[in-house]
Amino acid sequence: MKKVIEVKKLKKIYGKRSTAFTALKNIDLAIEAGESVAIVGKSGSGKSTLMHLLALLDRPTEGSIEIDGVDSTKLKNRELNHLRNQNFGFVFQQFFMNPQDTVLQNVMLPLKIAGVKRKERKQLAEKALRTVGLSNRMKFKANNLSGGQKQRVCIARAIVNNPQILFADEPTGNLDSTTGEKVIKLLFDLNKKKHVTLIIVTHDEDLAKLCDRQIRISDGRIVNGGSKKSTKTSKSPATNTKATAKGDK
Repeated sequence: MKKVIEVKKLKKIYGKRSTAFTALKNIDLAIEAGESVAIVGKSGSGKSTLMHLLALLDRPTEGSIEIDGVDSTKLKNRELNHLRNQNFGFVFQQFFMNPQDTVLQNVMLPLKIAGVKRKERKQLAEKALRTVGLSNRMKFKANNLSGGQKQRVCIARAIVNNPQILFADEPTGNLDSTTGEKVIKLLFDLNKKKHVTLIIVTHDEDLAKLCDRQIRISDGRIVNGGSKKSTKTSKSPATNTKATAKGDK
């Protein structure tokens, strides 16, 4: 299978000299196209730092991160932004939407930043909203939606540019169990039906078990799952996870 991400000798250090803290230590990792991967570990283990580096939201102190064979650590900021905008989608625990804009406007935003013409970005945003079942909410203001609806808007915004890789950081953290299951099913449908590579950071072991592979981080090191040995058949995300926290209907 094609490797979409390959990491070699990755290290991330925060601070300098006596205050320096090594968050990641010599990480080696490869993720294949179409794979679903959970990055798991205790708070402070380095899992969120790893996701931010893989998603090119931060630069490593040492090591390389190849996206489709391109070493991102050698790119200039403009090239890095282009690579990220063209290839990645993001779903976070916090919704990060403009509450006074409509649902459609929020979903169109990445395309506007990318310079896509208005007519085309409207068509693409409408298609993304149909995919997440919110075509009847396009003209609603974002602050008039439930928590689950807001998260589905965020997923629509994440897939509007047809990304190769979808990063989800605790995607069900602010949702109740029933709503969380709907969001999880939607993410895995995108993974299985559209072959989007799915990378989830989570503390939820039930959610992690739905993925093809679990990469376990402890004290800045991968302790399990760094290499893909075999692909297991995932359980149904609609019936085998317990999302924690608070919204949808």
